[in-house]
This record gives sequence, structure tokens and C-alpha cells, in this order.
Amino acid sequence: MSKLTKEEREFTRSYERGEWKPVANRKAEVRRYQSYAQDALQKSKRINIRLSPQDLEGMQQRAVEEGSPYQTLVASIIHKFVTGRLVERGV
Repeated sequence: MSKLTKEEREFTRSYERGEWKPVANRKAEVRRYQSYAQDALQKSKRINIRLSPQDLEGMQQRAVEEGSPYQTLVASIIHKFVTGRLVERGV
């Protein structure tokens, strides 16, 4: 028998003592917990970033022109860059 970790031994003993009970509608329960995991992974994360005062002011001005909060504009720019949709335009 392979060596078990302490946690694996505890699970094995618990199972052997009959402490594990089947759940009704197992497939639905699996889907429910998969949904919880997906939701946890898809939540927005907070980051801190340092910008020069001029860049921050510029972002805020552009956001006003776009009619959205500047944090939303920054998040949109980052998303476009990550997905390859941020296009540089000629000046």
C-alpha cells in the first residue's frame, strides 16, 4: 500500500467508520459546487497601481469624455490589451 498523508489517513478512517453519507441528486450537487468554484474564480480582483499625477488626470478626463468612471476605463484598457484587441492608432 502506498504511503498516505495524514489527511488521507483521516479521510480513510472517517469513511471506514461510516461517517460519509450519500447525497440525494448527486449530479445536481456536483453542478452546484462547480458553479460556486467558477463564481469564485470569475470575481474581479482589486489591484493597486501607481500612476503619475498627469496620467491619472488624463485618464479621468478621458473617462469623463467616454461617460464612464475612470476605474472602468482602466479595466477596459487592460482587458483589451490582454485579449489582443487594444490597437495602437497613428498620431
